[in-house]
Amino acid sequence: MASETAAPPPSSSSSPGWGVFVGGVLLGSTVAAGAAYLAVRYGASAAAADAPSRAGSSRRRPPRLASGGRGAENGHAGKAGLNRAGTDLYYYANGVVPENFEDGAEASLRASPSPRHGQAGGGWDGTGRPPRPGSKVALALSPRMATQQGQHPEQAFGPFELESDTGFTDQPAGLPRSRPTNELSESEAAAMTDQASRPATLYTGPADRSNQAAAGYLRNQGFTFPTMLSGNASPGQQQLMQGAPRFVPPLALDGRAPSMSSAGSSMPGVGSAGALQGMPAAPGMPGQQVMVGSFPAAIPTPAPPAMGTITTADAMATEGRIIEDAAMHEQYVRVITPEPVPTEETEEVCYLLRQCLDMRGRWLFRPALSPEQLADMPEAVTVTDAKGEPFVWQPQEPIPCCFEMVNGVVRVWGDESREQELWAPPGSPTDFFSDMHWMLKVISQGHVRTFTHHRLLLLEQKFNLHVMLNADKEFLAQKSAPHRDFYNVRKVDTHVHHSACMHQKHLLRFIKSKLKKEPDEVVIFRDGKYLTLREVFESLNLTPYDLNVDTLDVHADKNIFHRFDKFNLKYNPFGQSRLREIFIKQDNLIHGRFLAELTQEVLLDLEASKYQHTEYRISIYGRKPVEWDTLAAWVVQNRLYSDNNVWMIQVPRLYNVYKEQGIIENFEQLLSNIFLPLFEVTQDPNSHPQLHLFLQTVSGFDLVDDESKPERRPNKHMPHPRDWSSKHNPAYAYYSYYMYANLYVLNKMREARGLNTFSFRPHSGEAGDIDHLVSTFLLCENIAHGINLRKSPSLQYLYYIAQIGLCMSPLSNNSLFLDYHRNPFPTFFARGLSVSLSTDDPLQIHLTKEPLVEEYSVAAQVWKLSATDLCEVARNSVLHSGFPHQVKMHWVHTHYWKLGPEGNDIQKTNVPALRMRFRKDCHVEETGLLMMGAANHAARLRAKEVHSLAE
Repeated sequence: MASETAAPPPSSSSSPGWGVFVGGVLLGSTVAAGAAYLAVRYGASAAAADAPSRAGSSRRRPPRLASGGRGAENGHAGKAGLNRAGTDLYYYANGVVPENFEDGAEASLRASPSPRHGQAGGGWDGTGRPPRPGSKVALALSPRMATQQGQHPEQAFGPFELESDTGFTDQPAGLPRSRPTNELSESEAAAMTDQASRPATLYTGPADRSNQAAAGYLRNQGFTFPTMLSGNASPGQQQLMQGAPRFVPPLALDGRAPSMSSAGSSMPGVGSAGALQGMPAAPGMPGQQVMVGSFPAAIPTPAPPAMGTITTADAMATEGRIIEDAAMHEQYVRVITPEPVPTEETEEVCYLLRQCLDMRGRWLFRPALSPEQLADMPEAVTVTDAKGEPFVWQPQEPIPCCFEMVNGVVRVWGDESREQELWAPPGSPTDFFSDMHWMLKVISQGHVRTFTHHRLLLLEQKFNLHVMLNADKEFLAQKSAPHRDFYNVRKVDTHVHHSACMHQKHLLRFIKSKLKKEPDEVVIFRDGKYLTLREVFESLNLTPYDLNVDTLDVHADKNIFHRFDKFNLKYNPFGQSRLREIFIKQDNLIHGRFLAELTQEVLLDLEASKYQHTEYRISIYGRKPVEWDTLAAWVVQNRLYSDNNVWMIQVPRLYNVYKEQGIIENFEQLLSNIFLPLFEVTQDPNSHPQLHLFLQTVSGFDLVDDESKPERRPNKHMPHPRDWSSKHNPAYAYYSYYMYANLYVLNKMREARGLNTFSFRPHSGEAGDIDHLVSTFLLCENIAHGINLRKSPSLQYLYYIAQIGLCMSPLSNNSLFLDYHRNPFPTFFARGLSVSLSTDDPLQIHLTKEPLVEEYSVAAQVWKLSATDLCEVARNSVLHSGFPHQVKMHWVHTHYWKLGPEGNDIQKTNVPALRMRFRKDCHVEETGLLMMGAANHAARLRAKEVHSLAE
């Protein structure tokens, strides 16, 4: 906390003073950041008769010690700004370091003696007069800077007096030289020697945090209104756009507005928070003026006329557009944190992290045409507009190639001679497991964990300060977006299982309806005979009157915490697997008709909400190849299509179950059942026409099961899938590699035919070992859950830099693995990880008709998320989803893939450009720090290599 210097007692003849007091806090332990109390007091100059008494009452401090310290080594000796005593924190008016930051004292610093010592700052004399025309005010380097350079200020620069070539001075004759405002005490000078970081700077706005004052401040900085004043403009608009004077009213220390004197009264210069200096009056404008540092817009000092409160919607929208325009031009209140001097250890950490990112770049599938190359495509309002009518068959010619699964991966050749392999995965299993183990070693090293932990804490505190400084402006900017609010921005449920997509009341109502309308429908073959729906319920001793939500018993309760086996049993209505087969399976005696009707009702509810979208995950087990044709026929024949939904395929990791049942012989057979039909339909769509139509509505693949099961971490000498005939289930990373390698080749093949491709987006990090998250870091675009990232700051930092999406489900985690109040979602969000909210299993978890809104609602209430936060999370969900490129252009921005406001349209997402600018700035700074440190370390390694060769 900054110490406040005692001011001399006021004289009886002096006029009342006024000032500004803006507060902040220091950041972190090793990185000095944040905002410090900024105290600037203004006092009118005392009469000449009172000058001796004030001089007598002022207390001179003892001479300061000459201290070197590391601050001089950093070259920060010429910064203009108000300094906090005993720190390296400086504050600038525009939030960025001046262009002449390193150009020395002459261009960057003007020492302004404090008016409370009988001097008027900035060249003003004791009577409040501006400098005479043509006078040159001598510049003096701040005594604090001289102390950092290892000299006593007076030894380096002489006495701190403002002199002019006209011979007058603002110091009354016969008085002792007063102490400058930023003079150091002995304790302060000693503290300075231990600080060697770049100073933090704060772009200070008005003390008044109201919307009107914020917009007025931006208007004073030279920003113009984005619209012309219409003839029927409201009085509020006319006052804002034409008549409002350019003036920022300061606040007195007691919180009351100061009383302004007449046009000819004294107006002392203001020292640096804005670096305000006294300037002559502008021609044709009465009274005196002050100049805002870095913004040469003249601001008249007379008090403005009274302005009424903005009440009209059009005036508020105008103010919001001003703030949006300011954010687009990088003008917003932000804290620039100091960067410590990089050490060799820090640069080594950056080099290792950079190698991890490069490793991900080698493995990850990249489409042949990037979004930048598709930017000229027109926007599409719906999926149908982008892809055409669904389930319309058009015969296509097969492509000449042949393929075969070899060692668990499908290989494709140009002809039967098999001399030329067309597409191959980016690496062998040995390469992948070696890279995974190398990454595990890197992220477990102590100096890597320390560096990444500190960077993540700094990112979190930056966000907290951003919210404190800009929350009102973000809310005002949201008001400027017509029609948009949280309810009508696009939200995608990126992680929801189709078998549990309905809520429990919906399922109960559907079962009662079928039991009433179709009791004689033959629905199952059990115990050697066919049973009707009525007979099934009679065998369970249940009548329609007995059915309620409690007897349905599908809702997760406290007994399933850390019991994934019990959670899976909740998929059985009334605890009966036969009812699950009848109502929640598509491969049954009635060909999934009940589930299809239930799905159609859920899709109709989605379309009614309009702005909610889903990616329902439906299972392919790999027990037999015909599963694909069965699933495709169920979807196509029942016309299960909606512009509000795209499908995802989930593959349960159940090899050990199928092996024990004797369904499959080895792991390669499981892979063949999953992937060979996909290669067949891609080569020749006529071989599986319904599957070809269905795959056009599929966006990606998932890998699901209980991650908490113990497993043996794979190594580079693992057996091939054909040789994996053990009854034990392969490890998660083993599944991941072979799933991804086959998807990689399949995507290349489909891309060559002009068909859609599939992303790999598995469950990862919900439980289990950290190697799950390492493997998905190398292979995946985004993942489901990821809560175990809280255990590894190194991996968490890498996920942040790579902006890998985390589709998190806090309510689901609360039922299974992690209490809600311990969920890392708010921490991940504050630090800038790309997170979204999803429902996972509405049937077991949620209670309302709109489970996705329920998920957002609970998160907003528990973690106090603002409207801006909710809309940002909703925007992230669209980016994580597999909806077509043209649809995302319509929902987010025509350049939605770009960071910052360049990839965001507040009219579509309701996310202010202010928030997106902050996110981009933080990410660019972290990436720049990482790349610079890696480059320095690489240069050092090359120099050592050259030196060793020379020897």
